Amino acid sequence: MAEKNPLIEALPPATDYITYLTIIEYNLNPESLPTLHQVLQDTKLTTNIGWDLVHLLVPLLPNSDECLQDIARLGNPREVILKVTESLRLIDFQGLEPDTEDDEPIAGEETNPAYHPAKTEPVGSSSGKTTQAVETPAPLPLSVLQFTSLLSMLSTLHTRIKTQYPSRFLSTTLQAILVSFSNSVSHKEELISAIVQFVKNVSGTKRPNLPPRKSSTQILSANFKSSAPDPESDTAERSPSASEAAIQKRLFQSFITHVFEDYMLSLDSDRDAPGLAWCSRLQEKLHPERTVPGKPSMTDRFILDEELAARLTAVGGLVALARDLGMERRDLLPAMEKADPGHSLVPDNEDEFPKTANDIPLSKVGSLFMFAAANVATVLYSTPKPKDMFSIFPEHQKVLHNYIASSSDMGTTIGTEPEAVLDAVLALAILAVEDDHVGEPADSEEFSQYLQYLSLISSNSPSPSIRYHAFYLASTILRSNPSDAERLAFIKDTLEHCPFDNLKVAAISWVKGETIEANPPTPIHSHKPEQHGSVQDGKDNDSVFATPVALDSLAPYLFPDLTHDLTSTSITEFWLTFQQSLHFYLASLNFYYLLLSAQHLYEPLAIGDLHSNNDVAGSFLQPLRVASARFKEGKANGELASVWEDTGKNDAHMAELDLLDVTLERVTAGVTRLNQVQA
Repeated sequence: MAEKNPLIEALPPATDYITYLTIIEYNLNPESLPTLHQVLQDTKLTTNIGWDLVHLLVPLLPNSDECLQDIARLGNPREVILKVTESLRLIDFQGLEPDTEDDEPIAGEETNPAYHPAKTEPVGSSSGKTTQAVETPAPLPLSVLQFTSLLSMLSTLHTRIKTQYPSRFLSTTLQAILVSFSNSVSHKEELISAIVQFVKNVSGTKRPNLPPRKSSTQILSANFKSSAPDPESDTAERSPSASEAAIQKRLFQSFITHVFEDYMLSLDSDRDAPGLAWCSRLQEKLHPERTVPGKPSMTDRFILDEELAARLTAVGGLVALARDLGMERRDLLPAMEKADPGHSLVPDNEDEFPKTANDIPLSKVGSLFMFAAANVATVLYSTPKPKDMFSIFPEHQKVLHNYIASSSDMGTTIGTEPEAVLDAVLALAILAVEDDHVGEPADSEEFSQYLQYLSLISSNSPSPSIRYHAFYLASTILRSNPSDAERLAFIKDTLEHCPFDNLKVAAISWVKGETIEANPPTPIHSHKPEQHGSVQDGKDNDSVFATPVALDSLAPYLFPDLTHDLTSTSITEFWLTFQQSLHFYLASLNFYYLLLSAQHLYEPLAIGDLHSNNDVAGSFLQPLRVASARFKEGKANGELASVWEDTGKNDAHMAELDLLDVTLERVTAGVTRLNQVQA
C-alpha cells in the first residue's frame, strides 16, 4: 500500500487552516516541496495560508522558488507583501556567505546548492569517452537567490494590488529593498540586475535587459503564470490619478538614486580604480597622447577585467532605467545643492507615506553619481550633450563646496572623502575645462578658495590617480585666470601658509611655469590688455612674472631661512623634521638652478639682487650643506642607525642625501657664473 502523504491527507476541510499550517511546517523539507507546489494551486487555500509560508520557504531556496511564486500569484497580495518585505530585511548576507577556510560542512549545504563552490565536470566526446574537465561557475550565495526570488514575488504582488493609493505599498517595498541592498556585502551587480528587472516590471518600462554577467545565469526567473485578482480591491480597474502616478514615478526615481549611491560607495579601489575611474578614462579619451606606451590603459582595464566590466554593466542598467523613468538633468541639479536627506525615500521616517511627489527626496550623493554618469557619457559614449552649459564658476564651484568642503572639519579632511565621490566631482571639472567653460569667479577670494580645495584633494587623497587629476585641474584653472596678480597671490598664499610640503612643491612648479612663459629667450611683447587691471606701474602689457616683483615677493618662502630650523640638538629629531621637507628643498633648489642657468633672466628678473638681498647662500644653501654632512656622519657613526633601520630605507635615504649634495653643487656653480657675469 502506498504511503499516505500528510500534506494531501490533511488538506482542508479535513483540518482547519491553522492546523494545516502546523502540519506543513512539521513536514516541510526539499522532498515535500513538489507536493506543496501542487496543493498551492488551490487559490482559496493559498489565499488563507500563503503569507504564513513565506518565512518557512525562503531558507529552502532555490528549491522552494516555485512555491513562493505560487504564493505571490494566488495569495492575498496585501498580506503576502508584508511578509516578503519583512523577509527582505532579514536576509543575512554576511552569515550566509560561504567560508572557504572552514572545512566543516555548512548547515543546509545539502539542500541549498548556493553553498557549493565551483566544481569541475567531465566533458564527453562523440565516442562517449571523457576527454577533459571544465570548471563550472560557482553557484550564487543563498542570500542572493533569496533577494532575487523575493523581488520576483514583489513584481507579481504589486501588479495585483488594486487600490486608490498603490504608492503606499510601493514606498514600503522600495525602502525594504534599499535596506536589504545596503546590507549586502558582495554580488551587488547581481542584486542590481534583480532591482532593475523589478522596477521595469512594476513601472511598466519596456527597455530590453542588458546582457547578464557570466555568474548571473543562476538568477531565478519570474513566474509568468496567471495571477488571482486582489480579493480586497477598493477601486475599479482604472489608471491611478495624475498625482498618484507622479508620486509613484518619483518614488522609483528616488529609489534608483539611493541604489546608485550605495553601489558606488561600496566599490573598492585597491587597484587605483576609484568608482568607475571616470577621470582617468576621460583623459585617455580626450588626450590619448598622454597614455603610457606598453601600460594597460584604464579604459582597457574596464573592458578586460571582469570585475571592473561588471561595474559598467551595473551602472549602465541604472542609468538607462533612470532615463526610462524620465529623470532629467533639471531633477538632479537641485538635489545636488540641498542638504543630504539621508538613506530614506520618505521625509521623516518610513512609516509616513508621501502625499505629493515633492515630498520624496532624491539621494544627494546618488544624484551626483547620476549627473556625472550622464555627462561623462557625452564623451565616452558620444551621447548628446546638454544644451545648458556647466562651467567651473559658478556651477562646479557649488558642487565642490557641497560635496567636499561642507563635509570637512576646517579643511583638514578634504581629500579623504570616498574616492568614488572625488572621482565624480573631478570628472565634472575635467569636462568643463575641456569645453573651455571656466566662467568667472565672483571675486578673488572665491577663486582662491576653489583652488585650495583642489590642492587639498591633490595632497590628501590616498588615490594616486585622484591626486594627479586634482593637481592637473588646480594647475589648469590657476592658469585660466587672466589676472597675473591673482595668480601670484594664490601661489604666495600656498607657499606661505600651506602646511603640506607636497603642495608647496606644486606651487614651485606653478611659479616655474609662469616664469618661463613670461620670459621666453626671445622677448615677445604682448599687446593684450589685462582684464583685471594692471599690477605694474607703467608696464600695462607685461606680466608681473616678467619683472623682479614676483620673485622678490616669493623669495622668503621659496628660499626660507633654515639657520634655526635645522639646528636641533637631537640628530634623530633633526632627521625626522628634515626628511618631511626634503622634496620641497630639492624642488626649490632645482628652480633656483633654472634661474641661475638662464642668463637671459639675469637682468629682467634681477637675479643678482635676488641672491644677495635674500641671503640665499648663507641662510638657505649653507644650512642644507651642513645638514647633509651631519646626517652622513650620523649614518657612519651609528647615530642614525636605529631610525634608518626602522624604515628599512638605508640605501634610499643615502641616495636622497647624495642627490641633495649634487643639486647643491650645481646651484653653487650657477652662483659662480652669476657673479662672473655681473662682475
